[in-house]
Amino acid sequence: MGSRFPSHQLSNGLYVSGRPEQPKEKAPVICSTAMPYTGGDIKKSGELGKMFDLHVEKSRKSGPLGNQPSRNTSFGGAGSNSGPVSNAVGRSNYSGSISSSVPGAGGSARAKSNSGPLNKHGEPGKKSSGPQSGGVTPMARQNSGPLPPVLPTTGLITSGPISSGPLNSSGAPRKVSGPLDPSVSLKMRATSFAHNPAVTNLNADDGYSIKGSIPKTILWLVVLLFVMGFIAGGFILGAVHNPVLLVVVVVIFCFVAALVIWNVCWGTRGVTGFVSHHRDVDLRTAKDGQYVKVTGVVTCGNFPLESSFQRVPRCVYTSTCLYEYRGWESKAANTEHRRFTWGLRSMERHAVDFYISDFQSGLRALVKTGYGARVTPYVDESVVIDINPDNKDLSPEFLRWLRERNLSSDDRIMRLKEGYIKEGSTVSVMGVVQRNDNVLMIVPPSEPISTGCQWAKCILPTSLDGLVLRCEDTSNIDVIPV
Repeated sequence: MGSRFPSHQLSNGLYVSGRPEQPKEKAPVICSTAMPYTGGDIKKSGELGKMFDLHVEKSRKSGPLGNQPSRNTSFGGAGSNSGPVSNAVGRSNYSGSISSSVPGAGGSARAKSNSGPLNKHGEPGKKSSGPQSGGVTPMARQNSGPLPPVLPTTGLITSGPISSGPLNSSGAPRKVSGPLDPSVSLKMRATSFAHNPAVTNLNADDGYSIKGSIPKTILWLVVLLFVMGFIAGGFILGAVHNPVLLVVVVVIFCFVAALVIWNVCWGTRGVTGFVSHHRDVDLRTAKDGQYVKVTGVVTCGNFPLESSFQRVPRCVYTSTCLYEYRGWESKAANTEHRRFTWGLRSMERHAVDFYISDFQSGLRALVKTGYGARVTPYVDESVVIDINPDNKDLSPEFLRWLRERNLSSDDRIMRLKEGYIKEGSTVSVMGVVQRNDNVLMIVPPSEPISTGCQWAKCILPTSLDGLVLRCEDTSNIDVIPV
């Protein structure tokens, strides 16, 4: 029976419309060479290694596994660090060789194999994530992930140290499990403060001194005049029996002595009053080389400090002073310690560079108080602990602090004071403005600055050398979080 539409019969006997399909030729199977496992090594990445001007090194075999005669099933005949995958797994692995369906894979090689690099003994090595220390060789441990970029040195001060913890032989941070010994960590911190060039050690008492207020020439001239006045007054009193000159000399001497004693007792307050009443300068209008006073909030630089006794973290200035009271039979704290007075026995003062954010302009300036700069601190210190022979055993922390500094703890009356400027505190800084490549800095002046006479308070002039730091006691004041 004829039909206008062509039809054909299938193999099962059914008739379907349409012409029978012509058998297609089977496409040839093209086998591509698998890429070797590089483990993050640029030297084994082919063209990528050439981009970094690295010579591509041929991987050496790590030794045969079992009785396998050849490694022709692993990555197109080239030696590789990755062994064949076991046939029992039933799946392919990117870091292993091609599956066991490829002819030529030996049974002994399929019996025991591992994926990943092999060490120098022919055993599979451990994989680690991230960069490892030491040089990378064909036999060394392989890493996954890119190599760390080498950043150029910019000179910017960032918050927090660059690396924390001990370093290994190649300079990379070494991981240590568990807490460190407290005594060892304290010694390491004290050593780092003493030998770090970024830390300024203020071991001398740079506060107010009456000797710095009166020049030596004027002081010796006044002493000579008083001696001559007493001699002349005594001669006239004995010869003419006229005590007027002697009385005048005694009155003038008492007035000068009272003025000196007043300045010894209240001279520090006079300097802090001068700093407090000095007008703040807007950093936006400050000229290069101008002596200014800036008040603002402190931010740490790249090397924050920690207080010695209370261990207050993230400070830019720390001061810990130990004083002793000398009675009639007590020992002297220093060579200039007089009886029935408090004498300084130990002092630890450190300062580093920090940032200050101006309250008026909002600008951020770098204060150069580190690297051995001249600094005159007027930071209030609070009494931390008072020790006498009766209660010295009640403070083990204080005894530990004395042992770390090789100080005796015998029957003495001692007082420990500590002051600090921590991050977020409000500080007043007096120094010279310096602009360098759009970086605003406050540096020490080249010459000391005189405060002048404060006639209303009977305060003699004194000299302020270097940068002046003024901060009130912040032990009981909440700081501004930054």
